[in-house]
Amino acid sequence: MTARTYGQFCGLARALEIIGERWSLLVIRDLLLGPKRFDELQQGLPKIPPSILSTRLNELERHGVVQRRVLSQLDAGVVYELTEYGNDLDQIVLQLGLWGARSLTEPAADDLFTLDAAILSLYTTFQPDAARGVRGSFELHYGTDRMGDQMIVHAVVEDGAVTAGEGPHPDPDLVIEPRGPLMLKLLNGELDATSALTCGAVAIKGEPAMLDLFTRLFHIPSAPSKAEGLLTH
Repeated sequence: MTARTYGQFCGLARALEIIGERWSLLVIRDLLLGPKRFDELQQGLPKIPPSILSTRLNELERHGVVQRRVLSQLDAGVVYELTEYGNDLDQIVLQLGLWGARSLTEPAADDLFTLDAAILSLYTTFQPDAARGVRGSFELHYGTDRMGDQMIVHAVVEDGAVTAGEGPHPDPDLVIEPRGPLMLKLLNGELDATSALTCGAVAIKGEPAMLDLFTRLFHIPSAPSKAEGLLTH
């Protein structure tokens, strides 16, 4: 099959030829946190047909973005992982995710929120300038996923940097239990920490002041207001 091109001698056009096909960036997103088997990728992207997932992985592999590796364990399974070239997309994907998060509203009934998405949302919304000189640990409980497994993630902030991952933290300064989609309003500033606690958007274990700190460390800036009608100068 002949690769589709934009016919442009331009780095952006070339980038879109490599990663601009439907599902490609979401595959890359799900590999940012580490290698995955084919079925693990399918689980995080349940609406992608297996044939399309296979095609996208082959395309990304051909372009040097993804590579396959045989595990050394007894089952000798194959995993897909990002190459060094593919890993260069990490900040691009996070910035694009933050840009898109500024337009998020209420989730649809069948919208999927995965463990990987929960972890990446912490990296995406992290505000390093607000974290200068700050140390703190946070644990978030997002209920259960489609398989009935608990979704717990944690974030450790240390002087302008964050490390996030799966599972509980051994000694968190604050445990946050979001209650439905209102967590988005806490992150984008529609609700402050006090209001979020009062209306039940979140429940916490720890000091309320730590929730206020969390909203400053993890934040979705508001999108510019949309202009109405025809602009004139």
